[in-house]
Amino acid sequence: MQSAPILDLMKRAALPAACLLIILYFGMHALFGPSGYLALDDIRQEKAELAQRQAMLMQKKAALSRDIALLDPRGADPDFADELVRRHLGVIRPDEVIVPFERDAVPPRPQAAPRG
Repeated sequence: MQSAPILDLMKRAALPAACLLIILYFGMHALFGPSGYLALDDIRQEKAELAQRQAMLMQKKAALSRDIALLDPRGADPDFADELVRRHLGVIRPDEVIVPFERDAVPPRPQAAPRG
């Protein structure tokens, strides 16, 4: 007759034990999961990187919007259209002279002649 009280105790403890296991399961995920407390620093860093990228893309969008406004077919800016054609197609006029240079090299400064 000793097994009946133990069996009764196990039946009464089953529901609290199951609840405790469920709480432990979700608690572990809250701490160690991919969006848990320990991953909070990584999430904040990623958020900062995404905010920086968003700002860069917004600047690029503003520049493209400006370019689109300058190329409006009803009143395109002739200087801007000329600049785009020259940049993308490499078109030059017959009276222009092209002087190639290296972008990294700094041209030497002319030295003044000594007085005297």
